Amino acid sequence: MAHIGSSVQGQHSVSRVREALLARYRGLEHGFDAAFGSALNPLRHLGALGFLLFWLLAVSGIYLYAVLDTSASGAYASIDQMSREQWYLGGWLRSVHRYAADAFVLVTLAHLLREWLFGHCHGFRRFSWWTGVPLLVFMLISAEGGFWLNWDQLGQFSATATAELLDALPLFATPLTRNFLSNAAVSDRLFSLFVFVHIGVPLLLVFGLWFHIQRISRAAVFPPRALTLGTLAALVALALARPVLSQAPADLAVVPQLLAFDWLLLFMHPLMYATSAGTVWLLLAGSLGLLFVLPFLPRSVAPVPMAVVDPVNCNGCRRCFDDCPFAAVTMVPHPIRSTRQMAQVDADLCASCGICVGACPSSTPFRSARDLVTGIDMPSRPIGALRRQLQERLALHRGSNRIVVFGCDRGARVDAVAAPDVVALSLMCTGMLPPSFVEYALRDGAAAVLVSGCRAGGCEFRLGQRWAQARLAGAREPHLRAAVPREAVATAWADAGDEGALHGALNELRSRLRGAAAQALPARGTAHG
Repeated sequence: MAHIGSSVQGQHSVSRVREALLARYRGLEHGFDAAFGSALNPLRHLGALGFLLFWLLAVSGIYLYAVLDTSASGAYASIDQMSREQWYLGGWLRSVHRYAADAFVLVTLAHLLREWLFGHCHGFRRFSWWTGVPLLVFMLISAEGGFWLNWDQLGQFSATATAELLDALPLFATPLTRNFLSNAAVSDRLFSLFVFVHIGVPLLLVFGLWFHIQRISRAAVFPPRALTLGTLAALVALALARPVLSQAPADLAVVPQLLAFDWLLLFMHPLMYATSAGTVWLLLAGSLGLLFVLPFLPRSVAPVPMAVVDPVNCNGCRRCFDDCPFAAVTMVPHPIRSTRQMAQVDADLCASCGICVGACPSSTPFRSARDLVTGIDMPSRPIGALRRQLQERLALHRGSNRIVVFGCDRGARVDAVAAPDVVALSLMCTGMLPPSFVEYALRDGAAAVLVSGCRAGGCEFRLGQRWAQARLAGAREPHLRAAVPREAVATAWADAGDEGALHGALNELRSRLRGAAAQALPARGTAHG
């Protein structure tokens, strides 16, 4: 019992640390929002930035490989000549290649940290987490191989240190360090191995990245255009300001003394010499093991039942299929209507976000049925219950300026704006809200409707805020009808802890209503006169 108690206490301690770090990270993210805007915040596009940097490495690497002499005697000279005599293309491109590699590692580690802080390693996200962990190994191996190909003193140091690290494992009959005992031991065959490591491993990385996003629909493999251009411009500017040049040529008869070291890509080498090869292997194995085990640790949030399809009300329109962020919906033959299809939900992929409910045309509250049953619904939060809540709460709140606030459980808390003139209703995700509910609320007595959700690019379920905004703007089906007065509808995209923005949007909406009422008074007086 004591062991169980200490285990539970340890889990709570880890959860508290994660929550504290998450709060700090949100503050940093919001600071970047102020500088870049939430839609272009690089911290909200870490995965897409990682893809961009990888493709940049691939494109720049193709040219660099084309001009590279892959022989042991010519590798250093060809790279050094390209850097100094072709500065207008090869030189800055080599520098961009190197800085993109550093940025790739930084962005990937930041992406890993963000996903862990937000708890994105459990449930339906386990597959993406597990397929992402091996990519760290491929990235590290490929980065080191690039230094070996250059074959300057830094490449010599890295290759020798890596050989010593591998020799600590009982895998090879002949020690790998024998390849680096003398200059004569470094052959063209060894350089062929270097080429395979630096080019072959990235091919595995391509396959791994493809596998990593298989269960994500509409995966962002490029950030927004402005962020893409800004990233490229920053790398080019850095390459021109501080070009990367080769260090002294490798000489195995000399031990390098002073090196311009890349601590980000080659951190393992000084760590090994400061401790031991066994310690490095233990740390690497322990870190990877911990990353693989994280999805098995208890979740701080209880799982929610998946979406359920009702064959009677599903007409096979495919909107839920198109809008699902995690490809959890597939289309199968309809069991009732032979000429149609029906949606089917994969329990292993369903995020229980309810975005599919907001996409379903049968989710409209204007249906005359007493109990609103839709084609696809969330058993724990059915859309019919939302209609009943809306009707009951509007009946309780009297007055001419009642405002309905539809919010998101993962965004700013709508209960924070509770007031006599406010009907606050929270959904699993703002994407769960059918636009027809906005019109229904206005017809049922509300003076205005405020729709709230996570900031752009910050939706817990990736696409909820995006689809909600597009539906309200009439750019995506089901859309808010053009007949609905747009001055009575407002949005407030605010993350958790950002309730101040929600208050501000609500007060602005109140002011708009008061202004409209004040303008209406003279008109009434004129009509009566």
